[in-house]
This record gives sequence, structure tokens and C-alpha cells, in this order.
Amino acid sequence: MTGAYGPVPAHFRPGAAVTAESAAALRPRNRKQLIVEAAGRVFSRRGYHGASMEEIAAGVGITAAALYRHFPNKYALFAECANGMVDGLVAALDEVPPEAALADVLAAATRVTVAHRASGGLYRWEARYLNREDRRVLRAKFAHVVERVTDVVRREHPLPGEHLRAAAALGAIGSITMHRTSIAQRRAEDLLLASALRVVATDPTAGIGSAHLVELPAQPVPRTRRSEILAAAVPLFERDGFANVTNGRIAEAVGLVPSAIYRYFPGKADILAAACLQAADLLTQAVEQNLRGVTDPQDAVVALAATYVAYSFEHTALTSVAHAELVGLPAELQRPLVVAQREHIAVWEQQLRLARPDLDSRQARVLVHAGFGVVVEAGRRLRWRDTPDHREAVAALVLGALGV
Repeated sequence: MTGAYGPVPAHFRPGAAVTAESAAALRPRNRKQLIVEAAGRVFSRRGYHGASMEEIAAGVGITAAALYRHFPNKYALFAECANGMVDGLVAALDEVPPEAALADVLAAATRVTVAHRASGGLYRWEARYLNREDRRVLRAKFAHVVERVTDVVRREHPLPGEHLRAAAALGAIGSITMHRTSIAQRRAEDLLLASALRVVATDPTAGIGSAHLVELPAQPVPRTRRSEILAAAVPLFERDGFANVTNGRIAEAVGLVPSAIYRYFPGKADILAAACLQAADLLTQAVEQNLRGVTDPQDAVVALAATYVAYSFEHTALTSVAHAELVGLPAELQRPLVVAQREHIAVWEQQLRLARPDLDSRQARVLVHAGFGVVVEAGRRLRWRDTPDHREAVAALVLGALGV
């Protein structure tokens, strides 16, 4: 039998029996990479515990049994995915000559990150589900990336806090993996690269003089059994991960028998959703309080940055849980949290576009998330030690990311 481009192999002819040899011929050579990419998307969308091997296999167009020929279990596949982004960063930066300009180094990091946008956020939050040794290896890889950027930052911008600025710049770039704002790949790369370059050129010791102006609403004192359960659950979720905390442990922390939890919450997911809503409500109150009477858009952006930084340092466990665990909630419990998040970002977008009329709405949203990414990575670099100097430093870096 002959096709338009020559003889057709027997195993491709209509009605031909499918043999092991013909199946192998049909199997793409990069099947394992396709599995990793599909798995990264599913893990990012559903979280480690919410993802299934069946859904991942379906995303590649194979059976779960075929998937297990490449990976012995879900953990092995997850570990491969969690390392994928950082391995890509290491490889890309190692290809850049040591004498290259900072813009070239950060451009390489930006290209890899944007290309892995759908799955790149795994290393930031879901990596806590790796075992201790795998986490250590992953941290060492990311430390190598930070050090590579720091070397060039030190050479081109000899200001204080070079490691902090390098980590913050990578946080701005990595933020693209944590949201779904629709934007063309090249536009995203240009926007994030410019943001990261501003971050590393910002002196974190200069301060913005706003830390003393920020007031945060006090976290409610637990006075009911329901609020006691929330107060006990949040640090457990933050330390051990939502999936690893049982209702029994939460009940024990507040002096209840496990079955008594159900008098206050239908299930563990409802406790998590209520905690996240509490976090969102505290942030909304803080923003309203600190924007009251502010009329200049640039002053408003400064107030927003200082408020978000202060809130993140003061409520580290709450914000960490909200960031990391939202993806694992059922859709009906996620919905009000997503609405609250969008409303918060809309305030930032409005004020940022007034302060920077050159930005369209998508660019503004991408930059707002870049500012949030700065807070995450800079806060981690400072081990979330809450001092006025640390708040000032991180707020200054956020403003650098925003271009204000």
C-alpha cells in the first residue's frame, strides 16, 4: 500500500493487527516528558492529594496502567514535577556566560518560568509534600539559582541586601505560575523581566516611610467553640499540610472528642474554607482602613503595599494556609474565596492604573501578582521575622516590582 509520501508501513494500514511492535512505533519518543507536563498541570490545579493518576493519564491520552510503566507511583511522578521548574532554571542559567549582564540572566529565568507557567508553582507550595531528603535537594537547587542571580546583582547593583533582592526578583518572575491572568507569552516575559530588574535595583534599606502609618485589625479573640476550632486548625494546617491533619487532632487541640467537630463544621474542608474566609476578611478590613482618606493614586499604591506586607508578616500562618491550600478545596467552597481574592486584586489594579496610566488592565494584574510574589520570597528569605525594618524593606521591593 502506498500513501502520498511513499509506502505505508504494514502496522499503519487499515485493519492491520496492533502488535507490541506497532504500538511501540506509535508511541511518541517524548512520552515521559508529556506525562510530566500533564501531571504538573493537574498537580497545580488540584494539589498533590487531589490529583489522580487516572486524570493525569487521560491528559496524555494513555491508560493509568501505561503511566505506571514510566512512574512506579504518584509520589515519584510528583517529585519529578516538583523538580521540573527548578531544573529548568538551573540549566538555563548555567548556559548563560558568567560575565553576562543581569538582564540576560533574568531573561533566561523569565523565559523558563513563563514556559512552565501551568505547572511551575509546584515548587513553591506543593513541595511541602515531598519527603525530607527530596525537599533538601529541591531547596539546594533553588539556592543555586538565587546565588547565580545574586552574583550578578552584586556586580551591577552593589546595594545592601543582594540576596534579598535576588530572591525577591525571582519571586516577581515566579508569580506568573500562581494566577491565570490571560496575557501573551512575550508580553508576560517583557513585563516580568522589567519588574524583576526594578526589584534588584531597589535599595531595601531606603524605606518608604509607611510602616508606622499602617494599622491592622486585630485577629478576633476566640470566644466561641467554632472560633477556637479555627484558631487551633490554622497552625496545624500550616505546619503539616491540610491533608495530613485529621479532625481528631483538631478536636484534641480544643479539648473535644472527634465527633464533636461535626456540630460546628460539616467537614475538614469547611474548617479550611472558614479559615481562608477569615483571612480574606481581615485583609479587606485592613485595606479599607488604610485607604481611608487617601486620594492620590501613588499614595494609595504605597498604602496597599505597606498594608499587604504588614498583614503577611503578622498573619503568616493564616496567609500561608490560604495560599497553599485553596486549590485543594471543593469548587463550591472555593467560589467565595476566589471572589474575595478578585475583589482585593481589583482595588490594586484600579489604583495602579491610576498611578501608571501606561498599563492596561492585564498588565496591571500581572504586576500586582508580581508584587505578591515579592512578598512571598522576600518574606521567606527573612524567615518572616516581623520587624519594622523588614516590613519597610519588603514594601520597598514591592513598589519596585510595580514600577511606582
